[in-house]
Amino acid sequence: LARYSFGEKGSYLVSFLVSATQVGWFGVGVAMFAIPVSKVTGINVGILVLVSGLLMTATAFFGMKSLTILSMIAVPSIAILGSISAGKAIGDVGGITGLLSIEPTGTMTMSAALASVVGTFISGGTLTADFTRFSKDKKTAVSTTVIAFLIGNSLMLAFGAIGAMATGQSDIAEVMFMQSLIIPAIIILGLNIWTTNDNALYGSGLGFSNITKQPKSRMVIINGIVGTLLATFLYNNFMGWLNLLNSFIPATGAVIIADYFILNKRSYTEFKYAKFKTVNINAIIAWIAGVIGAYTLKGITPLNSVIVAIVTYVVLSKLNTKSKSNDINNRTGKVA
Repeated sequence: LARYSFGEKGSYLVSFLVSATQVGWFGVGVAMFAIPVSKVTGINVGILVLVSGLLMTATAFFGMKSLTILSMIAVPSIAILGSISAGKAIGDVGGITGLLSIEPTGTMTMSAALASVVGTFISGGTLTADFTRFSKDKKTAVSTTVIAFLIGNSLMLAFGAIGAMATGQSDIAEVMFMQSLIIPAIIILGLNIWTTNDNALYGSGLGFSNITKQPKSRMVIINGIVGTLLATFLYNNFMGWLNLLNSFIPATGAVIIADYFILNKRSYTEFKYAKFKTVNINAIIAWIAGVIGAYTLKGITPLNSVIVAIVTYVVLSKLNTKSKSNDINNRTGKVA
């Protein structure tokens, strides 16, 4: 999709940004698995990070079939564990009333909270088309996306929030430890992280393959190694990681959305017949404007980025089209 809006070579920017963030998410996931295992077993975190990172990379290397098998086990299991954890948390604080009466020990503005939530899925959301392209039809693609983000992602956030409120711990591993659920959590969260990380490597492999023209499988291995090496650093700087995503990723998706829905009225030439620009300068400028807007404007960071990028891209594209039209009319002697 990025080739339609950013151009053949311009799409490399999108591929790099989204793929690099997926490699980062892979690293965060590896650490999220290794750290609780280390607490239970006493095994060195570094060793666990290395072993789990290599194993996750190996399954991603074998493609979608291995992802499907793991997902069929992981998805229902994590829903069950999350429900048990949430129920236990609510019971421990005296029910829903007790949960809602908990006073936070710190503060966060609503805009910062919304930005953090968006940051948790903005990269994966931008990559959704790389996975829904395997759907049987458009209806299946749309329905699975809605279920995944509206229901699945919301449930995961709710499970984590309820546990954090009840225990006062922001680390899900600590929550599970305090609830005496750490052993099943290691198994089930491990499966969930595994499937998420395999998706991250698959998506990043496609992106870097587009840039380097190297086989996706080779890029999956390289990305897995890089993500594994960065795992502990990214985990320890998680909020900074989310803030970075909030600034750089939304503008890319905004340009793609504006190009498809506003400028092209939901109609693209079939990919194999399409002739792409080398680089669409309007898209690059709009992305830069979106990033600047994210850093400089007050309010909700990702929303600012999206609005600025869309407006900039549409205005520049319209002006460019009008300029070309006037140029043609001047050459032919027609009045615009």
